[in-house]
Amino acid sequence: MASVRVLVGTRKGAFILMADGKRDQWEVTGPHFAGWEMYHLKGSSVDPNRIYASQSSGWFGQLIQRSDDGGNSWEPVGNEFVYDGVPGTHQWYDGTQHPWEFNRVWHLEPSLTDPDVVYAGVEDAALFRSSDGGHSWQELSGLRKHGSGPLWQPGAGGMCLHTIVLDPSNAGRIVVAISAAGAFRSDDGGTTWQPINRGLRSEGIPDADAEVGHCVHNIAISPARPGVLFMQKHWDVMRSDDGGDNWHEISGNLPSDFGFPIAVHSHEPDTVYVVPIKSDSEHFPPDGRLRVYRSRSGGHEWEALTNGLPQENCYVNILRDAMAVDTLDSCGIYFGTTGGQVYASADGGDNWRAIVRDLPPVLSVEVQTLP
Repeated sequence: MASVRVLVGTRKGAFILMADGKRDQWEVTGPHFAGWEMYHLKGSSVDPNRIYASQSSGWFGQLIQRSDDGGNSWEPVGNEFVYDGVPGTHQWYDGTQHPWEFNRVWHLEPSLTDPDVVYAGVEDAALFRSSDGGHSWQELSGLRKHGSGPLWQPGAGGMCLHTIVLDPSNAGRIVVAISAAGAFRSDDGGTTWQPINRGLRSEGIPDADAEVGHCVHNIAISPARPGVLFMQKHWDVMRSDDGGDNWHEISGNLPSDFGFPIAVHSHEPDTVYVVPIKSDSEHFPPDGRLRVYRSRSGGHEWEALTNGLPQENCYVNILRDAMAVDTLDSCGIYFGTTGGQVYASADGGDNWRAIVRDLPPVLSVEVQTLP
């Protein structure tokens, strides 16, 4: 029977949750790297034993950790990289050693076909690629040097490249999102890039057709229909049916179209999940009721999923990388909160329960489906 491994990054360490295919009994290990900010962990879909982790602190800087045994042991990697054509040999973030700095690795995205290839999105916004399991990194500088680069501005969380989407049907296609610049796509493996923000509307941008300047929070792809993309924007939930060339709003009957995560059912390409929060100044669920919203029609019509979730006095937030799905036949949905709970549904969202509580604030949740 297949099993699942849930990878949880928090403000004070990482936790790994394991269950069999029934997903009713969970084993929790951790904290791994106790006391460290673990901004993102993600496992390879090719090698079930391979996990990459972004480890950082304001004192020691940024490290990349790699496990080749499912998280039982870890190896620090990422001490050799090239940024703007200049080689470095120390930690990713060290202002005393390099003429550049960046604060953290926001997102790690392993290749869909090669366990030794992994991408990293950083703040300030740049994209890196490693082809040797994270030991050395090369910037894909065509993105940062795009002609629109001087117009990029930081969002409230910084100017971060926080989303990396790989197209399972097109090895050369990469989609990224940057706060607050927008979405960009490469069709040649990261050499050249184009903005893909047509149809987005953002308050405060005087030009309605602005090429960049949009605060995109997250983008999700349907593995069953990869030409379709879904976006959670600063305000608005959006959909593209042409790989990002054009977007249209699908917020429909949501109580708020502000939020951070968005996810697509692993087998049903028109089933989408979001977690609305009240506003850009009040980062908690509307009415203090924690509700996941599901659309089974690709947007516009949304239903509140509440069974097993707190429906009063709940004022947590769900961050952009803190929601994920597994690929079992009955698709599992998982999300973590800033209150330290990780909730799971083994039936596509109909019923929920907390599979772990009282962790530090959850920054990311990812899932590996294991054979």
